[in-house]
Amino acid sequence: MLKKLSKREKYALYLAVGFIVLFVVIQWVVFPMIDRHRRLQRTLEVKMNTLEEMLNLKSAYDQIVEKAAIAEGRFTEREKGFSLFSFLDQLAGETALKNKIIYMKPSTSTQKDKKYKVAMVEMKLQSINLKQLTTYLYRIETSDNMVFIRRISISKEKDDRGLVNAVLNVVTFEI
Repeated sequence: MLKKLSKREKYALYLAVGFIVLFVVIQWVVFPMIDRHRRLQRTLEVKMNTLEEMLNLKSAYDQIVEKAAIAEGRFTEREKGFSLFSFLDQLAGETALKNKIIYMKPSTSTQKDKKYKVAMVEMKLQSINLKQLTTYLYRIETSDNMVFIRRISISKEKDDRGLVNAVLNVVTFEI
């Protein structure tokens, strides 16, 4: 049958067969390889982003663990029988604010499934200047006793002498 075809028809037939073979090779070999390469690239990008996020989370976790160890160390270094109320009272005496204290209300609360209790003192200071207040706040926040000011409310005195009233909510953790 192939012998009966003219030279021109044979070239056309070879060209058609070559075109079909080329089409099959491209359709079933080249395109799947290109698609697989693209999928692998996308998968690699996703995995790299996941790895980067995991490294960031590990870094944040390490910082938290380090801060927790520092806090634990501060708890062990704090004097036995530490009382937030007496600490604030003693600090007020050292900063000449003891006679400016209107009230001090201590309270404690235990948190469920935690080994620490939260000790809190709400106190009101009346007729103090801003320098006295900032000195007192600085001494509270920079002490090694892990004492923090949770909330503060400052209001101006009614007369215009530059004095203020302050209500502080001071907290610490106790074992």
